[in-house]
Amino acid sequence: MYLVMPERNGEWVYDPSVSMALQVYVKDHLFLDDDVLFPYMMDPVVQIGKFQNAYEEVNQPYMDEHNIQMLRRDTGGGAVYLDDRNMSFCFLFNGDNNIYNNYGKLYEPAIKALEKLGVENLAQRGRNDLTIDGKKISGAAMTLENGRIYAGYSLLLDPNYEAMVAALNPNQKKIQSHGIKSVRSRVDAIRPHLSSEYQSMTVWEFTDHMICELLDIDHIDQAKRYVLTEDDWDHIDRLAAEKYSNWDWTYGRFQHFEYEVSERFPIGTISFGLSVDHARITDIQITGDFFGKKDVGEIEEALVGVRLRKDDLLQALEGFHITDYFGDITPEALVNVILSIPVK
Repeated sequence: MYLVMPERNGEWVYDPSVSMALQVYVKDHLFLDDDVLFPYMMDPVVQIGKFQNAYEEVNQPYMDEHNIQMLRRDTGGGAVYLDDRNMSFCFLFNGDNNIYNNYGKLYEPAIKALEKLGVENLAQRGRNDLTIDGKKISGAAMTLENGRIYAGYSLLLDPNYEAMVAALNPNQKKIQSHGIKSVRSRVDAIRPHLSSEYQSMTVWEFTDHMICELLDIDHIDQAKRYVLTEDDWDHIDRLAAEKYSNWDWTYGRFQHFEYEVSERFPIGTISFGLSVDHARITDIQITGDFFGKKDVGEIEEALVGVRLRKDDLLQALEGFHITDYFGDITPEALVNVILSIPVK
C-alpha cells in the first residue's frame, strides 16, 4: 500500500478546500499498482454532505466568530466537524477484497492499532460507526468508483466538544426545507482510553503509530510512498479554486428552501419571510409593527436575486437610508436578522 502525504515543499497542507481537492484528485487520477493510504488533518471546518442545505445544518454566526470554514463533499452523509486535533484516513482499494460496504473489515486494522495503545471495548456499531463503550469515536464512509473502493474515517483523539456542538447546532430560528437532516450521535475522545504510557502522545505520534499499523511496517520511514508532483499540485490547486473554495458550490447547491425569521427591536418587531433558490433570495416579504416613512417594498425588491451572504446583502442595501423605512436601525442589524444572527 502506498502512502500519499498531504505535504507541499515539506509543509503539511491544512487548507480544507485544498485537502478535499487532493483527495478527489488522488481518487480520480492517481492509478498505482497497489492500494493507497492518505491521511489528512484540516484547519477547523464543518464538512457537509453533497445533498445537505448548508444553512440548515450549521450555526453560521458561531463559525464566523471562530474562523471555522465550510466545506461540501462530493458524497452524501451528514455534517461533521473536523479540526487539527484529530486525524482522518482515506483509502483507495484496488480489486475485490470484500471491503465494500463491510465497515467491520474496514475498521479491523484500526481496532488492532488502537488496542496496542491500550484502548479497550472497541466495536463497530450501526452502519458505519466505531465506538468505545458504545460512544462514537469515528464515522466511516465508502463509495465505489472506477473499479476502486474509496473509503475513509476520522479518529477523534482530542475532539473539541464545544466547537463540535456549537458549530453543528443551528440557531433556534426555524428553517424548513426539503434538506436531509444530520443525525448527531454522542461522541467520545480516544485519549482518555489510552494506556498511561501513551497519554501524552501528540497527534503526530498518534498518526505515525496508526500509519505504521495500517501499512504493517515498523517505522514510518519504511512506508512505500508516492510523492505528489508539481503537475499533481497544479491540478489540485485548480480543483480547489473552481469547486471546493467556491461559495456557490458550498452554499448555493441546495435548490430551494423557505424560512421565516423575526426580531424585536426598540423600534418594533421586524419579520422576514424568504424563499431561496441556490442560496439566492427569490422572494421576500418584510412585515412588522415598526414605523417607516417609505415603502419597504423597495427594500424587498433590492434584495431579490441577492446571495444569502452578509457582504452581498449589505452591498444591496447601500444607498438606502434604512431609517426612512424602519426607524432607528442599521443595515447590519437587518442583515443579521435575515441570516438568523442573534442581535446583541
